[in-house]
Amino acid sequence: MKRRDAIAGVVAAAAAATAGLYRFTNLFVKHYAPTPYDDVLAQLVDREQAARLGAGIPGTLNPATLAARLRSGLKPGLAAAAEADVAAGRMTEVDGWVLPESVALLAALASRV
Repeated sequence: MKRRDAIAGVVAAAAAATAGLYRFTNLFVKHYAPTPYDDVLAQLVDREQAARLGAGIPGTLNPATLAARLRSGLKPGLAAAAEADVAAGRMTEVDGWVLPESVALLAALASRV
C-alpha cells in the first residue's frame, strides 16, 4: 500500500465520520422532526426556546390556523414582520415579556407541534 492510499483512506474515514456527526447528532446543527409547518418554523433560530416561550401563551390555538396566519405575515421575513408589528402597535404580553404579535404566534406554533 502506498502512502497516498493510506492518506486518502484516512481522509475518507474522517469525512464519513464528520458527515455522520452532522446528520445524526445535534453537534453542529439542531435537527427537528419534520412537520407540515416547517416552512414557517424555519424562521426560528432555536425552536426549543421558542416552544418554551410559546407554552406560556394561553388558549387553544390551532396549529393549522396559526401557520396560515403566519405564512401571509412572514413573507418579507421575521425581522420585517416584527418591525411592522411594533410600528402598528400589535404587541402581546407573554410571561412578562412584551413581544411583537408575529413573534408570539410563531412561538405558539412551535410549542404546539
